Amino acid sequence: MSVQLLEPELDRLEGLWSDGLSETYHVYLDSVRRFDPATQPKLALAAALIEVGVRLQGLGGRAAPPATLLMGDLCLARGSRLLADHAPLAVQVAFARAIESLASAAASAVQAAPARQLLHESLGATA
Repeated sequence: MSVQLLEPELDRLEGLWSDGLSETYHVYLDSVRRFDPATQPKLALAAALIEVGVRLQGLGGRAAPPATLLMGDLCLARGSRLLADHAPLAVQVAFARAIESLASAAASAVQAAPARQLLHESLGATA
């Protein structure tokens, strides 16, 4: 899918696209092949936004600066909205659990599984 078709979802996130979001999006495209072709780009973008959002939040590390935290919040919110609009309920719940797992591990100073692994697994969730 071309960037122009994703542009509405990238509003205010353009800098992130060239700073790694694009590569992360392309990594997730292989994980969404089981979904309807029209939905695949939205789900890959949702996963990429959530992965980048978690990274920007700095979970498990030093607190990110306020502007970076807000950008992470925007990524997480937009990714969650895309999932709510386009993913089956089982995938939505799996993503929520993955984010919960990452946040819980960070809060208790425990090593979590890598975000990418958890999100790839979430895309494979079934009812």
